[in-house]
Amino acid sequence: MKSWAEESLIEQYKIATKPSFAEERRLAEQGYRFIAGIDEVGRGPLAGPVVAAAVILPPKIDARWLALVRDSKQLTAKRREYLFPLISEAAIGIGVGLVQPEVIDAHGIVKATRLAMCSAVELLSHPLDFLLIDHLKLPELDVPQKSITKGDSLCISIACASIVAKVTRDRIMVALDEVHPNYGFARHKGYATREHLSNLRRWGACPIHRRCFAPVMERIR
Repeated sequence: MKSWAEESLIEQYKIATKPSFAEERRLAEQGYRFIAGIDEVGRGPLAGPVVAAAVILPPKIDARWLALVRDSKQLTAKRREYLFPLISEAAIGIGVGLVQPEVIDAHGIVKATRLAMCSAVELLSHPLDFLLIDHLKLPELDVPQKSITKGDSLCISIACASIVAKVTRDRIMVALDEVHPNYGFARHKGYATREHLSNLRRWGACPIHRRCFAPVMERIR
């Protein structure tokens, strides 16, 4: 049983890591109107694409569901699926970019991640004035931007982008499970679980595996 002090620290942590509009408000005060948050998912899996999403929220959005928004990794699949259509309906603009395994193999995961992010920005359904990015910088884009460490835990628009990217990628992996049914992609989404590694040893690599990742590389020698 946790002590009062431990419970207090946990609550303080939850409050501290709840994403806020602080960054968006500061930028709005400087005259920026359309501010996109951008995040990616799928850097670590052995299979499937890396997916990035960019989300522009309304400047004065007031919705109760915003209190539920967190970094997608902190949410259950059910909660992400609940928030996904709410974010999609409320957003001024959303762009989703993905990079396939063969591009990851050719350029490496860091370059592929940036390509996915750039694609998400290019596919935004509304012009943007400023870009808030989780962790990375995108010098390829001629747009004012700021890289925020742990931005998906601190910045509401980046957190929303992480949810959109995660739900989109999970749905892709569920669909790919029907094409490549021997690996369990619908369950583990391509991550290196015990089930996935066991099936990889049994069946070898399939077309959506990332051949530059060591566990896959070992199976195709």
